[in-house]
Amino acid sequence: MAHKTTYKVKERRRREGKTNKEKRLALLKSKKPRLVVRIGNNQIVAQIIKYNPKGDETIVNTTSHELKKYGYSGHKGNASAAYLTGMLCGKKALAKQIKEAVLDIGLRTPVKGSNVFAALRGAVEAGMLIPHDEKVFPNDEKIKKREIEKIIEEIQKVK
Repeated sequence: MAHKTTYKVKERRRREGKTNKEKRLALLKSKKPRLVVRIGNNQIVAQIIKYNPKGDETIVNTTSHELKKYGYSGHKGNASAAYLTGMLCGKKALAKQIKEAVLDIGLRTPVKGSNVFAALRGAVEAGMLIPHDEKVFPNDEKIKKREIEKIIEEIQKVK
């Protein structure tokens, strides 16, 4: 009969699929705000979050449902919506004097050309300084940039 276990149960948030502590610690060591991008089936959420020992502080919060104000009537969970949401989040962050951040994609697997990187491209094109490699960005055809040019112009006016 065995007296010792060889298996260690992971922490609760890791078991629930919510947090990878090693990745989070690496992001926090940069001491920069995080651009947190979360992708759902029907919406994209982009936030600028600053670390605080008492609990993270959300500085800017943007969802793809806000795009309706700027004339976007397409699906709120596709690459175009991700790009526009990232751009809107970047513009709001610049208005609050936040010029740089690091990308936080959570437990999502980084796939070249995915909606997470479409949001990153939007934030970078809005003027934010975020470390990235342009190879991961989706192309203009996936974002349907020609179809959303008017909305991009409207978002560029945000202050």
